[in-house]
Amino acid sequence: MLFGYSFLLQFIFGEVKLKLKRIFLFQLFVALFIILFCALGTWQLYRLQWKLELISEITFGLDSTPIRYSNSIKKNYQRVVTDGVYNFKNQIFLYSLNEKGKPGYDVITPFKTIDNEEVLVNRGWITEEFKSSLEINNPKDNAKVTGLLRKIYKPNIFKPENDLKRNIWFSVNLKDVKTLTGVQFNNFIIYLEDQKTTMPTPKKITIDVSNNHLKYAITWYSIAISILFYYLYFRKKK
Repeated sequence: MLFGYSFLLQFIFGEVKLKLKRIFLFQLFVALFIILFCALGTWQLYRLQWKLELISEITFGLDSTPIRYSNSIKKNYQRVVTDGVYNFKNQIFLYSLNEKGKPGYDVITPFKTIDNEEVLVNRGWITEEFKSSLEINNPKDNAKVTGLLRKIYKPNIFKPENDLKRNIWFSVNLKDVKTLTGVQFNNFIIYLEDQKTTMPTPKKITIDVSNNHLKYAITWYSIAISILFYYLYFRKKK
């Protein structure tokens, strides 16, 4: 008899503990997802701030007057001008898509200024079949370069490794550039502005950059709020 009561009590308390455990796990599950979506929303707000600063920098650069290039200039999207000589032998081909989504390469060429400073110049985009063509080069004893100075950012983790043997690049990794050229460049590239040049086709830089971060932030916060409301509704209902 006593054994029966003991078994019944263990069964009842066991069921209660199991139910409480399930409620706790469910609440923990809800809390984690709310925190996750709030974190994603906050991250998008940080991205929004970064994008607005970037647009401001581009706007400033497009309106700026060219100044004489120097390795000491650290202003992103500053328009610069310099004279010197291209090193076509060690130029690299950065895989990219053009405005219509066609695959090809950005031609990035080392350039030595008359002040004996080294800088990388993005001369523009070519189709894949012109990668080995000499038509893309215009050797001169002295060349004048006018363009926008842009900072080199670290590639994301999903970018493939650069293929130095085939000279196919997926990011401007300055360590790889030094391996190829023997020169340590600073982390800025001059994007050539030359309306007369058609091969390679100079990259057109505008302020029309994608900026959907506010919309994404609202979406993530809305999901978090929806989960909270659904949780409170079902909790009250029970």
